[in-house]
Amino acid sequence: MSIIINILLFLVILTIIVAFHEFGHFLLAKLSGVYVYEFSIGMGPKICGFKKGETEYTLRAIPIGGFCSLAGEALDEDDSKKIPKNRRLQNKTAWQRFLIMVFGPLNNFILAVAILFLLACIWGGSTMNPVITEVESGSAAEVGGIQTGDRILKINGNKISTSDDVILYLAVGEQGKATTFRVEHKNGKTETLKIKPTKEKVDGETTYKYGIAMQQEKYKGIGGVFTYTYKKTCSIFKQMYITVKYLVTGGISLSQLSGPVGIYSIVGETRTAGLANILYLMAFLSINVGFINLLPIPAFDGGHILFIIIELIMGRPVKPEVENTIHTIFLFLLMLLMVVITINDVIKLF
Repeated sequence: MSIIINILLFLVILTIIVAFHEFGHFLLAKLSGVYVYEFSIGMGPKICGFKKGETEYTLRAIPIGGFCSLAGEALDEDDSKKIPKNRRLQNKTAWQRFLIMVFGPLNNFILAVAILFLLACIWGGSTMNPVITEVESGSAAEVGGIQTGDRILKINGNKISTSDDVILYLAVGEQGKATTFRVEHKNGKTETLKIKPTKEKVDGETTYKYGIAMQQEKYKGIGGVFTYTYKKTCSIFKQMYITVKYLVTGGISLSQLSGPVGIYSIVGETRTAGLANILYLMAFLSINVGFINLLPIPAFDGGHILFIIIELIMGRPVKPEVENTIHTIFLFLLMLLMVVITINDVIKLF
């Protein structure tokens, strides 16, 4: 029964995130006068749908992803259906096309901020201070000189602003190697410490433990709600930026990434932790979807934006046939990447 609940919850979370993303494209396309063929949640065969005006609204069989089909993306279809040229995406101004592309990711960010704000209002937002509140006796941290009350200023030369930063930089650092901490003790003295984590086996997996904890206090009042929402939103963006940076530079391998199967596993673990954690996961994933889609890679929204920038630099648009071909090629490559990541996720389950 729990597996069914996990699957349903996983589908609900993805559906909400995708619906908000695609609605951003849809809304700006409509406002810009672009002909919208279809607004769909899911991919693959159509399960059901209805048509209102010129647009068909559908639910499709594969509940991962979705799309908003605009005139100008399939030239042959536009011609066969005799769509007026002024209602095709490629014939809109660069500014209109930019807004249409950017409003999908922007809607994901809006959703995430709204969820984080709601979380802070109901459950309270944490201060996120990078202050050590507990050092385990005999741990690597205690042996290395870290004390209760220390504020972490830097990890391996990277500035630390929040407790999330601590978790992030420990995760992307060289596992098993000594980590350089710059800390400020309670007496105001700063010190640089090198600490090598203790290697442990947990459920058959190798982990590295420092033996520190950072229990967070809760903000109080409406000012604290806004502060937490701002700090947590910035923190998630920073995590995405650093993750992509380390992925490009080789600091993170493809095997460490998660696809739908990996996300499903996380959803299952999060469900048992309560509604607040589920909502936080939704906000985190929504920012992830928005951020990834803004990367300047063909097939992503950022790829379309890249072609708009190229058009502005060149003074003329790239031929639609050429642009569509490039997007198709990269979409195929991204699907192959997703297959590889999914296989890795399945292997991790066993």
